Amino acid sequence: MPVEPLSQKEIEDRLAELPGWSLDGDRLTRSYRLGSHVAATAMVVHIAQVQEELDHHSDLTLGYNTVSLSVHTHSAGGAVTEKDIELARRVEDLAPGHGAH
Repeated sequence: MPVEPLSQKEIEDRLAELPGWSLDGDRLTRSYRLGSHVAATAMVVHIAQVQEELDHHSDLTLGYNTVSLSVHTHSAGGAVTEKDIELARRVEDLAPGHGAH
């Protein structure tokens, strides 16, 4: 079943529930700061596990003590879809357990 792009209004409404996330062009983005490189690395591994479970993958960048994500749905022509929102929600749920802010 094809995934439908969200309208600008739908994206704005969903982003209101996802503090720290924003729309950058055609992608949802978010960066987190963590207490150490090891904590950031552990968060990247946890996000990768969630992405595998959802079968939806973001661009994921590991810095010294930062983790950044950028996501859109390729199968929807690079638009933002509910799949991207679900991934963002799942990452938001796991971030506090890693001390991310």
